[in-house]
Amino acid sequence: MIKKLPWHTKAILALVAFMPFYFGIAALGTKIGLWGWQTGLLALTMGGGVILLGLVSLAALVSLVLGVRAVPRSNGVLAIAIIGLLIPAAVFVLFLAAGSKAADNPIHDIATDTADPPAFSEATMRARAESGANPLSDYQTPLGRLEVFKDVDPELAVKSHAQIITDRPDRPAPLPLGGATREDGVRAVAAAMAEMGLRDIRSDFAAGTVEGVAETFWFGFKDDVVARVGDAEIDFRSVSRVGRSDLGANTARIIKLRELTAAQLGKASR
Repeated sequence: MIKKLPWHTKAILALVAFMPFYFGIAALGTKIGLWGWQTGLLALTMGGGVILLGLVSLAALVSLVLGVRAVPRSNGVLAIAIIGLLIPAAVFVLFLAAGSKAADNPIHDIATDTADPPAFSEATMRARAESGANPLSDYQTPLGRLEVFKDVDPELAVKSHAQIITDRPDRPAPLPLGGATREDGVRAVAAAMAEMGLRDIRSDFAAGTVEGVAETFWFGFKDDVVARVGDAEIDFRSVSRVGRSDLGANTARIIKLRELTAAQLGKASR
């Protein structure tokens, strides 16, 4: 069947089949350390990926024109050409959506306490330094004064982490302990982190803290998570190691961790 297809249709099928392979290599290569995240995400995925999508679209457009002019006309050839146009268009829409999400989530450090964010242990700070992670930012300093955000838009440059987090419609809140003890809180957070699949979970009952590391499947991006259990409530913080925007991942993670921790505290009180 494929042998009978014209060359331009075969070209579309080959390019479309190559797309998941290309994007998969870009992501997994980043995860296993073949290249840095800037190469894997920015150069290969966003840069080379756009070129690849353009080639697929061009090949599909050429095939569509040739298919329409062909005598006799093949509906199968036309269908493949149209699919070849729709697939890159769908991926372009995803890229645009990611860009919009990045604009809505300009920072990568989220905490439920913006006046006194939970602090990470020396071990976590050492791991961040060894991995070349972004430095932790002061929550009260305007973004324009921070190196990572030095070229942001003027409207954003005057805002601090605390202001941006406070203005979020989905701002995560601390979790009241209720009648639970601090030890119950530490155990509940650790169990919740494990349920979410976080790694390197470390509990410090004396300090009332729990830490863990979240890692994305494809690119292997790591985010550090810490919970501080006080006498009355639990505060959470999640910080990406690289990049500027977290696309909302840290906020969503804290909200989920808070829900699971509350469920664990409910089990402990029964």
